[in-house]
Amino acid sequence: MTCLVVIPARLESKRLPRKLLADINGKPLLRHVIERCLLAKEPHMVVLCTDSQEIKTALQSWGLADQVPVLLTSAACSSGSDRIASVLPQLIKLSSANLAAKNLEIEKLWILNVQGDQPCLDPAVIDALAIACATADFIAKAPVVTPVYRLSADKIHDPAVVKCLLASSGQCLTFSRSAIPHVRDVCPENWHLHANYWGHVGIYAYQAAVLKRWQQLPPSPLEQAEKLEQLRLLEAGISIYGLEVAGDSLSVDTPAQLALARKIFSANSRTAPSPPR
Repeated sequence: MTCLVVIPARLESKRLPRKLLADINGKPLLRHVIERCLLAKEPHMVVLCTDSQEIKTALQSWGLADQVPVLLTSAACSSGSDRIASVLPQLIKLSSANLAAKNLEIEKLWILNVQGDQPCLDPAVIDALAIACATADFIAKAPVVTPVYRLSADKIHDPAVVKCLLASSGQCLTFSRSAIPHVRDVCPENWHLHANYWGHVGIYAYQAAVLKRWQQLPPSPLEQAEKLEQLRLLEAGISIYGLEVAGDSLSVDTPAQLALARKIFSANSRTAPSPPR
């Protein structure tokens, strides 16, 4: 199997515009993400997909243009998955050239969607996901794999933390910003004593064939309500498997989360650990 990391990067995000170029310990947020992706050993390539010429120019100024190809996409893309799907033929062509392969079969290509706002991402999570995609057992489970982690009690009711309802088989039943499952007849602050809660790391490993279908899939009502792109896949009957990993990864969506990222990096000037749990 072949896998590559693709980072969808939208500069004018709705909740925190221009966050990808926000300074964190002397470097823009997006640069931290790219550099951490480059530390992963398993993927054969890292690609940046963006609608912003400014971000493309910034990548060159960071000295990363030779390591990370950039594909320009439409500003109309509604999500990271949509952005990646829009340039899928170019990604296949890039992968084929990188591997010196004349014809790279789409069935053998996995694309790891790493959101551009996770500056604390552990490269080991990317490697674990890539290894899973190359394992026949995982390939048989689902055409999409995503990391999940045990959620601490203090984050169960935080709407900024995306939750995954996980079946005993490891299949992801649904995702929500609300606490799931709801434990009947128990005070919400004690729900963690009666059920397992899973947080979701915003990374997806797709078989490329899934992304080929993406733009033909109708927008999901749940996706639009929760603003969670993975719900489009579930509503279309495409299964997602949850790969358990240790710890979470801070996504920067709000000024408070940006402040937390800066605090984490300032505590360690060389590299950022996972955020405190």
